Amino acid sequence: MVGVLLVEVHIPTARSLKEKRAAIRPILDVSRSRYRVAISEVGYQDLHQRAMLEVAAVAAAQHVVTETLDAVERLIWSMPAAEVVATSRRWLEDG
Repeated sequence: MVGVLLVEVHIPTARSLKEKRAAIRPILDVSRSRYRVAISEVGYQDLHQRAMLEVAAVAAAQHVVTETLDAVERLIWSMPAAEVVATSRRWLEDG
């Protein structure tokens, strides 16, 4: 089972792309190391106060993927530099 979480965030304090990347970097690094997910900035890469993050998690059981994506989403919500604007999920099944 593959679950994908899409999170749109606003970074109000970012005045440049460099500041935006600095605000997003902890989200990416902690998510990868703590939850073993694939995560990347996939949208709004040319805007300095907005980012679209995509997270992918893989497991044999859907409940494991759900728990992992829930944890990553809570992490993103807890980061003071980023305000969550929207989230969505989708599931990819084999067969």
